[in-house]
This record gives sequence, C-alpha cells and structure tokens, in this order.
Amino acid sequence: MNYLVVGLGNIGAEYANTRHNMGFMVLDAWAQASNISFESGRYGSTAVISFKGRKFHLLKPSTYMNLSGKAVRYWMNELKIPVENILVISDDLNIPFGTLRLRKNGSAGGHNGLTNITELIGTQEYARIRMGIGNDFGRGQQVGYVLGELSKEEKEQMPDLCKRVIDGVKAWATIGADRAMNTVNTKPQKA
Repeated sequence: MNYLVVGLGNIGAEYANTRHNMGFMVLDAWAQASNISFESGRYGSTAVISFKGRKFHLLKPSTYMNLSGKAVRYWMNELKIPVENILVISDDLNIPFGTLRLRKNGSAGGHNGLTNITELIGTQEYARIRMGIGNDFGRGQQVGYVLGELSKEEKEQMPDLCKRVIDGVKAWATIGADRAMNTVNTKPQKA
C-alpha cells in the first residue's frame, strides 16, 4: 500500500521556523526519527518511510504554499496514488495552537495551499491533518502572524506536536480515518 503524505510549507531559510511551515516541520521530524534524508525532485523534496507493510511517500512541495497543488498532482500521478491514500498536513489559524484536527475530506477553510490542491486534483476528498496555530493577531496582521516565527513556548511544544501528527498519520493508514480521528482530534494536554 502506497500513501502520499504532504507537508505544506514554503521553501527557503526565511520561512523555516514560521507557523506556515508546520507541515514541513512534521515531515522533517519524521525523516530525522527514521534516519532518512529528503531528495530534491520535481516540484518538491521526497522521502520514503515504510511502516507495517505500508510505504509513506513524504512530500515537501517546492512550489511555495499557494501553488502546492502542482506538486501534489504531479506526485500523485507519478506514484499512481489514489486520492483516498493522500493526506495533507497544514497549519490552521482557526483552531488554537496545539490542537489537531484529522478529517477525511472537507473544505480548504480559507487555506490557500489546500485551495490550490483541491483545484488541481479536482476534489476535496483527501484527508488532512490541520495543526492549530491560533489567531493571536490584530486586525490586518494575519499575514505577518502566519509567516511569523514560532514563539519560544511554541517551539518547545513542536517535538510533541510532530510526534502526535506522525502517530496520527500512521493510525490513519493502519486503522482507518474514523478510528484515527478518535485519537488525533484531542485538545493538547496542559503541562
């Protein structure tokens, strides 16, 4: 069984630790924990991780966030992966920082990367894990907040958040979306 797991973000050092790069951070943590490296390819960097008889093709698009669909469509076709085996990891300012939401499908919710993916693959019937980044910004400050660097407290929570998302992706592929949602869609534990 092949799966395409897409972590959304923007390429370039200036975006590396920003809220908009949560998807990249998760895939980087997974690759590091698995002792594998990403290889640059067409429209993105890819790596492959095997788990319980499944192959996860990790993709970090190099097309910038708003054109992520170009990379997803290319790799979906290249690897012959059906839409039901695609999961996208993105940031979401509509939910509090540390909260995760796994969905089997749905709208883009105002996220430009998800909007572009939906447009280019022609459906919104793909799974996604949305990572809450909160919305602690003033009127007209949304772009600066989303592209802003994570706070010290947020950075400290990232290793646990990445592990929770990785576990969620594995659960989605092994026990199914419905059962995985019961474990992924929980509020963060207070320390």
